[in-house]
Amino acid sequence: MEGSFAHALVALLMFFMFSTNTVSSTVTTSTLDSETNIEYIKTSCSATIYPRLCYHSLSIYASDIKTNPKVLASTALNITLKATKSTARMMIKMSKIHGLMPKEAAAAMADCIEVIGDSVDELQQSIEELGHVRNSNFWLTMNDIETWVSAALTDEDTCMDGFQGKAMNANVKTLIRRHIVRVVHYTSNALSLINRYASKNLASP
Repeated sequence: MEGSFAHALVALLMFFMFSTNTVSSTVTTSTLDSETNIEYIKTSCSATIYPRLCYHSLSIYASDIKTNPKVLASTALNITLKATKSTARMMIKMSKIHGLMPKEAAAAMADCIEVIGDSVDELQQSIEELGHVRNSNFWLTMNDIETWVSAALTDEDTCMDGFQGKAMNANVKTLIRRHIVRVVHYTSNALSLINRYASKNLASP
């Protein structure tokens, strides 16, 4: 009886030791993977013009991005699209507030809303095309994507330039500029990561 109890106790202890080691190993592997993913994003963002914004906007998606340059570029584009749509909505609401700005500034706002709308369309096209990239059409598709994102960046710059020298409320002008500048920075970073993805493919055998 005592021998059976001793055997059962040893078996139980061995089970717990195995379970603990397995859990510990799983946690360690998960931690290492997470650190690797974060480091990958940090390294990739260091090549952008606005690395801090790049890292802070993308690091929260590290578990989805892992170390995949295509997913990294796609995530950056989606973040940029979301910010651009939000800015467009804000500007449309402001344009409808009667008496908020003089006639000349209101015209600049209307022009800006139009080109930001173009930017939204171009970013959407880029995201869709990135999802259809194949080895057989890689360079043609990537060239289209780079062209569209570059066009979106130009549209955003055009919007910002349109307010230069316009007489309008300083707070309104500052608010618009802050949102447009942020969208420009997001777009610039996304373009850098797209170019990085393309160059990685070029370097592959």
